[in-house]
Amino acid sequence: MTTTDAATIEAWLEGRVVAYGKVEADSFTADTPLAELGLDSVYALTLCGDIEDAFDLEVDPTIVWDHPTIRSLAHGISERLTAAA
Repeated sequence: MTTTDAATIEAWLEGRVVAYGKVEADSFTADTPLAELGLDSVYALTLCGDIEDAFDLEVDPTIVWDHPTIRSLAHGISERLTAAA
């Protein structure tokens, strides 16, 4: 994925949450805390690997604790991608 658009990244992150099987698509919003979506250390590492693969961006697993919602995380990724461009 080559976009730096936060809304597109947000939709991608929502898809990852659903794909991991933690929750149903209609049971959360982009502002639901990731901890409420079942985020644990294994999930965080997996999500970081997916972020790195999808956006060619190296991230530390703490990014998901620094940005505790999908919306916040999408904006954090977007800012890093914009800065790297």
